[in-house]
Amino acid sequence: MLGIVLEQSRRGASPRVRRRRALVAVTAGLLVLIGGGAVVLGGLTGRAASAPATTAAPTKTEPATPPAEPRPSPSASPDPAPAPTFDRAAHSIDDPNSIWVVVDKLRPLNPTDYSPDDLVDVPVPFANSPQLRQEASDAVVSLFAAFTAETGLALQSQSAYRSFDAQTRVYNNDLVNLGQAGADLSTARPGTSEHQTGLTIDISAQPGQCSLNACFADTPHGQWLAANAWRFGYLLRYPADKIPVTGYEFEPWHFRYIGIDLATEMHSEGVTTLEEFFGLPAAPSYG
Repeated sequence: MLGIVLEQSRRGASPRVRRRRALVAVTAGLLVLIGGGAVVLGGLTGRAASAPATTAAPTKTEPATPPAEPRPSPSASPDPAPAPTFDRAAHSIDDPNSIWVVVDKLRPLNPTDYSPDDLVDVPVPFANSPQLRQEASDAVVSLFAAFTAETGLALQSQSAYRSFDAQTRVYNNDLVNLGQAGADLSTARPGTSEHQTGLTIDISAQPGQCSLNACFADTPHGQWLAANAWRFGYLLRYPADKIPVTGYEFEPWHFRYIGIDLATEMHSEGVTTLEEFFGLPAAPSYG
């Protein structure tokens, strides 16, 4: 095409016109004609491969999968702390020197004329001067003090340690007054009395009210003792509902020292006699 234009520009035209036409043609040649792939540049014709640029399809990038967080391996639950257990063999129930010694109609003291070697005078109000083993004495002093602090009332001792000979006199007196059956229900025979251990005390109100009588259980003094003696290591030894087990009538004044550990364990378990706690035979009568 450009050749035709140039040729026509040379025919029948003045040199000036021909130059102008040539200039126009050259200018026209600067146009880039897109069609059929022809490119005209500066009056020269060239064929340029103008294959449409291929745009690479963007590579689809999958979002990075975050690494799975490691699951904590189920750790074994820590072993629970072993439940505290009470050692029922911590003290002997046969040795008369043990604070756990069990004395009843089937379990006499050995020897029968046993006497503790650590008896002390008990510094508490009394009707009859009391003696107990040192540990039992310290505990009952604390018990009396707590009772007064908590109630504003006072307690006193009626009887505590009794030797084999003293127990013989008490039992023989009851034998005369009550007969064999009555004496055996209310008083231990010599050699089978808890009083002989030096761990037992008979307690009454001060001034005396229902002293050594079942009605003591209904006094503020008796009620407090029944509910709180265990805190100081003492046990109400002959409960009203356990006569077939202990062999003795209800004595709400008779308290036996067994130590705070055993008293607390029995209180927690709701066991009220030493025979039941230690799995011993009931002792309703002498063997």
